[in-house]
Amino acid sequence: MDTMCVDATTIRSATAVAEARETTWAFLEALGQPVVDSETVVLVVSELVTNALRHGGDAYTLRLTAHPHLIEVAVDDPSPQAPRMRTPDLNGGTGGFGWGMVNHLAHSTKVTRRTAGGKTVSAFLAR
Repeated sequence: MDTMCVDATTIRSATAVAEARETTWAFLEALGQPVVDSETVVLVVSELVTNALRHGGDAYTLRLTAHPHLIEVAVDDPSPQAPRMRTPDLNGGTGGFGWGMVNHLAHSTKVTRRTAGGKTVSAFLAR
């Protein structure tokens, strides 16, 4: 299969990130072809969804698209604030690891402001 897409919109809940990971595993399995590093795709989804809920508001939309050579992970949230690199907090537990990790793991990333408000954060990973 060359192209496949799935959308999932979720309101903040205690299980939102776990549900996003489950959706991602199901999407990857439905492709019918092995993905180079499925665990990396799931980790990137987990980080982007966590960031959307922590910094972006109470809801997010996850879009997963399989292109011929890439997996696109896109997360919409209601905040116009773009993610930023920051020094990880090694002692206080306030984070700072996610966006740097996503940029390290992804082939490329992109932040797009939506005309209806908010933004879309996309990560492109090798298929």
